[in-house]
Parts: sequence; structure tokens; C-alpha cells
Amino acid sequence: MKIDLPENIRALRKERKLTQEQLADALGVTTGAVHKWEAGLSVPELDMIIRMAGLFDTSVDALLGYHIKDDSRKAIIERIGTGCRIMDPKTLAEAELALTKYPNSFEIVHTCAFAYLVFGMGSHDKAQIRRGRDLLEKALLLLPQNKDPEISEHTLYANISAASFALGEPDKCLELLKEHNVGGLFNSDIASVLLYSKKPEEAAPYLSKSLYSGYFELLSAASGFAMVFLGRRDYVSAVRILEWGLDTLEGLKTGEGTGYIDKVHAQHLVLLACARLKTGEKEKALEILRTAAELAARFDAASDYGFSSLKYLDNIEYGSAHDALGATAAEGIENMLKQLEDPEITSLWKSATENK
Repeated sequence: MKIDLPENIRALRKERKLTQEQLADALGVTTGAVHKWEAGLSVPELDMIIRMAGLFDTSVDALLGYHIKDDSRKAIIERIGTGCRIMDPKTLAEAELALTKYPNSFEIVHTCAFAYLVFGMGSHDKAQIRRGRDLLEKALLLLPQNKDPEISEHTLYANISAASFALGEPDKCLELLKEHNVGGLFNSDIASVLLYSKKPEEAAPYLSKSLYSGYFELLSAASGFAMVFLGRRDYVSAVRILEWGLDTLEGLKTGEGTGYIDKVHAQHLVLLACARLKTGEKEKALEILRTAAELAARFDAASDYGFSSLKYLDNIEYGSAHDALGATAAEGIENMLKQLEDPEITSLWKSATENK
């Protein structure tokens, strides 16, 4: 709650072009009394406040400037979030009040846990970090209340493990990460903790898995953005992002044998050719398509959906990979051309493959 009576008396008096003396005369008080009210040195009696509200033609609430602090869960969460962004030192006190009022609300407990971790890790305050970790563990129990799709058991464990590491407990951190490493979600984090613990050989397989899962995600995002850029007719950006992805791909190939990566490579070359064609480089596009056709033919002649043709596998065993575009590289490219719905690139592809 906040009351702005001194400021409001002054503002309303000036708005009506009254001097302190004139207001004092109208209310039957001394000029000194008005001066003290406006300076915040004294507060008028209730009956005088009512008289002033009538004189200024306003409500008593408006004259007082009476504001009730919004203590709804949504407002509290927003205030704590803002406090974390600007590192307002009052934020943790606000968090404790919120926890007192809503001790079993997942949203509040999770938000306050985050606040304690932000402040604790920023200042290396272990008591605050420990408080944050405790709140995260409580949030796990309250997780059925959660409605945010970006928060899950796995994100909570990721933050609990990070807090444990910050508290100087790398073994506990590692145990949590390995126990909840669904789908390789924490491979890079596990590798980082192992490297910190001077165990590089144990870290290597996790680094390999992290490298390849990350790369395929990036390559997928790059091709996706290329489709977006083609739709926007921003062909230069499409070329740039595809060439970036393909350059990285080349750096990961051993140059020996064939593998699933060659099928992916051929499909992305078709996208690059389409973008090049749209920038007016027809001959360059045709050259790229011929390379894609050669890659596709080589893959289809000895299909291997494994990853043995890639570097940095560090003796880890991978299964096989498949995509929804088609069983063969040629079929995948044909389906991609259908998706592009561009007669010009389809015609150029036929030219590139007519003698194959």
C-alpha cells in the first residue's frame, strides 16, 4: 500500500491555481498547516481530508493516492521475474513473502527457486543456492500442478544438478544427470562435469553424442530456416545458412565410405541449388544438383544408415537413422522437390540426372 497525500495536495492545489495561503483560507487553517501537509511533515485530520476532497472535486481515495499492491500469484511472479532481471536486492524478501502466502503453489515455489539460484550463483552465496535447490526439490513434488510445457521433471533436475555443482558437489551433480539423461538430454552437461573432475576419457563418449545430436539439430534448423527464407524470397539468406550447415557437415565426414550423412547431404544440396537458382545462378545450381545426384546414387548403391563415415565418434556405437522424406536418397529428393513446388528446380533436377 502506498499513500501519496502530500504530493496530491500540492498537485491539486496548483492545478486549481491556488496558493498555499488561498487553500488555507478556504479550509480555515493556517498557511503553515498547508505547508506541513505538502512537505509531509504532518497529516491532516480525517475530516479535513474529506473537506479537501470536496474542495478539489475528487474522491478521498484519489486524494490519498491510495494504491493496493496486487498480491495475486501472477503479479508476484512478474515482480520476482523483474527483480531477477535487474538484480533488485528486495527480490528475495518478496520471494519469502510469496512462499508464506502460497507455500504449495508450483508456480510460486518454482519462481522463487529460480530467484534464489540467480542471486546465489551471482554472488556465490551457498546459503541462497541451497535454498534454491531445496525449493526445486519441493517443486518436484508439486509438478502435477505445472501448466508450462517448457518446464518438466527434466528441467527441474537439470537445475538441481547445476545447484549441486555450484555447491561444490560434482559427484551428486553427475549422479543426477546420469540418472535422468533421457534421450541423451544431458550428454554435454555430463561431459562438462567429467572434464571438471579430470576424467577426459570418460567424458569423450558423451562429447561425441552431444556433438552429433547438436549438429543434426542445427542442420535441421538450418534447412528449416532455408525453407522460411525461400518463402520470404530472401534467397541470399537461404544460401548463406545452407552453406554454413553444409560446410560444417563436410568438416565432420571422414571421407571414407558412405553413410546416412550422405543422404542428408544430397537433400540439403537440392535446397541450396534451389536458392542459387533464385539468385540467378542457374549454372551454379545445375552443378550443385549434379553433385547431389552423385551423392544420392552412391548412397543408394550401398545404403548404410549408420554413422561410421563420421569423425569424433570415439568408439561409441550408434544405431541407424532415418527420415520421413523417403527410404532412398533419390526418393527423398523427389519428395523434397514436391514440397518445394517449383517447376524450375524440378526441371533442372531432371537435367542434372538425365544421364545418370
